[in-house]
Amino acid sequence: MTILLVMLAGGAGAVARFVLGGLISSRFRGELPLGTMLVNVSGSLLMGFLAGAVIFHGAPAALQTVLGTGFLGGYTTFSTASVDTVRLLQARRPILALINAAGTLIITVAAAAAGLALALL
Repeated sequence: MTILLVMLAGGAGAVARFVLGGLISSRFRGELPLGTMLVNVSGSLLMGFLAGAVIFHGAPAALQTVLGTGFLGGYTTFSTASVDTVRLLQARRPILALINAAGTLIITVAAAAAGLALALL
């Protein structure tokens, strides 16, 4: 049953990523892939909060499996972030590629830490 729930949640997360990423990208046109970045940051924040709910408040571990592995695993898209970085390099935009790669890493880790801290409240 858990596998089925993870599959369904993963599909829902992928649809949410597609819709939200598309909305952001269509409204904020620029050289940096803001849709991908914001999806990954929000997913990392939620993952940190979810982990904190399990660790600090005894939320069921199955919740983390279904929502974390399933929904947020489908929602976040680090492979797309990597492809976006390569595309920036191919477009001879090395500074933007560095900003995208390093920025995504730093901001998503910070967002996960912030989510964990929020769960302490």
